Amino acid sequence: MGEVQKGLFSVIEKLKGTTEQELRIVLLGLDNAGKTTLLKQLASEDVNTITPTQGFNIKSVTCDSMKLNVWDIGGQRKIRPFWKKYLANTDLLIYVIDSADKKRFEETGLELSDLTDEENLRGVPLLIFANKQDLATASPASEIAEGLNLHTYRDREWQIQACSAVSGEGVQDGMNWISNNIVNKKK
Repeated sequence: MGEVQKGLFSVIEKLKGTTEQELRIVLLGLDNAGKTTLLKQLASEDVNTITPTQGFNIKSVTCDSMKLNVWDIGGQRKIRPFWKKYLANTDLLIYVIDSADKKRFEETGLELSDLTDEENLRGVPLLIFANKQDLATASPASEIAEGLNLHTYRDREWQIQACSAVSGEGVQDGMNWISNNIVNKKK
């Protein structure tokens, strides 16, 4: 397995021997939340050369018997209405929040609650990365969870994970949650 895949896919090694599964993951969040940085971190790519995503990035990597298709869709306001087009057959929604951007918490909360109401995302597990925890002004994940009323999400598995996409801290923990809660349940 190449260096590129190592980061993300070490968690899925325990699936050896099962028939190939595909996991379709949609990666969303407001512009500048850190989605592309997170995706590059997962693929062990350089995170220092990132420009805003105009359309979308798709990374599809096969590891052992597991294929992860990650759709990283731009978060600028004009793009958000198109998010809905990408939601069919989603196995997991990863939602990225800039923990240091308190002015946009309300906006990001409204977008998230709209998303979870979408027909195609009914009951779809949700992993929220409370990103940019490396910044001094970042709110703790527990505070963000409360602000987003995550405790009211009773129709799905969810997890909020503090992380820094730049340093990679906390990212693996989020992937472990996916492996333990989504992958193993699909078997």
